[in-house]
Amino acid sequence: MHGGSRPGAGRPAGSQNKRTMAAQEAAEASGLMPLDYLLSVMRDEGNDTALRVDAAHKAAPFLHPKLSSVQQAVTFPNGDPLGEFLQDIARNGRRFGQDDA
Repeated sequence: MHGGSRPGAGRPAGSQNKRTMAAQEAAEASGLMPLDYLLSVMRDEGNDTALRVDAAHKAAPFLHPKLSSVQQAVTFPNGDPLGEFLQDIARNGRRFGQDDA
């Protein structure tokens, strides 16, 4: 039987081909991975500030994950002054320091 998809056929998802594995091994053997290079550029005070900032910007995602937003619902008992105050802010868009004019 030829053509079409067959269960279990092909390279497993996420596996690397021979060329990618060879490039990875060569980079590791050289002792300087791309992230290491970016960090060395960032830390070198002799480099231009713009270059150092660019290296830091490109290295950051590998070292510091992006934070996800979290939405939280808070309930207050009826008649609670803080709860009423916060609900008033949510309804009317009031901000601290604004007068009631």
